[in-house]
Parts: sequence; structure tokens; C-alpha cells
Amino acid sequence: MEFVIHILERFFHKSREEATKIMMHVHSRGVGIAGVYTYEVAETKVDQVMVLSRKHEHPLQCTLEKD
Repeated sequence: MEFVIHILERFFHKSREEATKIMMHVHSRGVGIAGVYTYEVAETKVDQVMVLSRKHEHPLQCTLEKD
């Protein structure tokens, strides 16, 4: 849970409070929205999150969806 909060603060510039709310939503429902970005920015953020997750051996998944 702390890792997800860290990711939201670092890559999505969320406050601790907002990151905690998003993390709890993801924890209870399995998915959540970290932000809405242009495709290129979203793609970069997904890549950054996945690299850090793998480096720390966390099973966190981060995907993007077109709206």
C-alpha cells in the first residue's frame, strides 16, 4: 500500500491525502484512475511506474486507456 502511495506522489504529483484515497479505492475495487493525460504523457508515466515496480519486485500494474 505504501508503495502505491509513493508511486502516486512521485509520478502523478498527488498529495499524500489524495494518493491515500486513490490507493484505498484501488485496494477495495482493484482499479483506479491516477490521472488524465495526453497519450504520450500517459504512456511515459505507465513506463516509469512499471520500471520502478519491477525494480522493487512489486506486482503493481499500471495501464492506460483511451477515452
